[in-house]
Amino acid sequence: MLEVKLHDIGEGMTEGEIVHYLVKKGDMVKADQPLVEVQTDKMVAELPSPAEGIVTDIVVTPGETVKVGTTLMYIDSAGDAAVKPSQMEKEPQIDHKPMRQTPQPTQAGRVFKRVLATPHTRRIARERGIDIEQVPSSDASGRVSEADVIAYASGEQASQTHKTETAVTVETLRAPETPEIEKKQETIPFRGMRRQIARNMTKSLYTIPHVTHFDDIDMTRLSDLRTSLKTDGIHISVPAFLAKALVYALKEFPIFNAELDEKNEQIVLYHHYNIGVATDTEHGLVVPVVKDAHLKSLTQLHAEIRRLTDQATTNQLSREDMQDSTFTMSNVGPLGSTGATPIINYPETALIAFHKTKKTPVVDENDEIVIRQIMTLSLSFDHRVADGATAVRFTNYFATLLENPYKLMLEMI
Repeated sequence: MLEVKLHDIGEGMTEGEIVHYLVKKGDMVKADQPLVEVQTDKMVAELPSPAEGIVTDIVVTPGETVKVGTTLMYIDSAGDAAVKPSQMEKEPQIDHKPMRQTPQPTQAGRVFKRVLATPHTRRIARERGIDIEQVPSSDASGRVSEADVIAYASGEQASQTHKTETAVTVETLRAPETPEIEKKQETIPFRGMRRQIARNMTKSLYTIPHVTHFDDIDMTRLSDLRTSLKTDGIHISVPAFLAKALVYALKEFPIFNAELDEKNEQIVLYHHYNIGVATDTEHGLVVPVVKDAHLKSLTQLHAEIRRLTDQATTNQLSREDMQDSTFTMSNVGPLGSTGATPIINYPETALIAFHKTKKTPVVDENDEIVIRQIMTLSLSFDHRVADGATAVRFTNYFATLLENPYKLMLEMI
């Protein structure tokens, strides 16, 4: 009998929340088949089966948070549970008359076929009451996507509608429906991704003394440069320019690419630059990481940020994609944000948020009023590690880079 235990998926994990079981008691499972979805501190991960066998018991219920090493379920890998002695003794006499045979499920439980799908796709299927094993894949690899689930659901609804329309029979008279009483409140589960986000935010806010510094940046030249590049068929996103400028600014002010080690009473300065990109998804806030951003060109930064945000949206990020950030940026301008005091991504020293770029009248060097593209930023930083004056110098330097974007383009600094 094998015990399936919650193990450390990586980065010093100590506990996890059981989100959903992908199998049930009595099911036959194969080696490496996903058994359960677990919410870690960063993402939802699937735990695979260690061997082929039959699920004999599930001992932890969904919604519970358990420590690493806790037994979640038992699997009989020897097949002892396939036929019990008591069942053999009670086996009825066989009638040898010829008869039509109807296939029956074996006592060993139903056998799963291995379905390739992300936890997000499986959740969409569960919410729609769809058995994901029945959903055909449109991908050559056999992976079932969210689009496949939605298409399958639409097909089922169309089928049900067709049956309803064609099966016109005499209906019995029904009493008028009683109007529903308006609900004054409802509840939604506070667990999974939402609960983990809450824990992370609470830990950061109550551990780090936050200070937020606001500043404005003239993005007019950058906007003109991007328009010119598009004319030549080159597309580089604003976040790529932001990440590039951040790397140079962090090199100039390394105190913000750091972590406070309270236990050893020291500040750790990192000489690699892993930029976290806060990303809003339908299942919550996630922070994928652009590794070694200082080694990437603008086009490489553009491609990597695009890959990470796309995979975040479809819940396909790996754990490696979400580890080891040294500084985090949050681009909430496209959502219409005009200002905020962001919470630092613990245990980092700072987080910078970029807000909406607006046409704004400003007085230029000739004392004339002109219209410029102005973006507001807010930098939250750990006041134990850095002072306010240092934060102002940091954002001033960062603004200079973006207001002269050709330097970034030509790698002149």
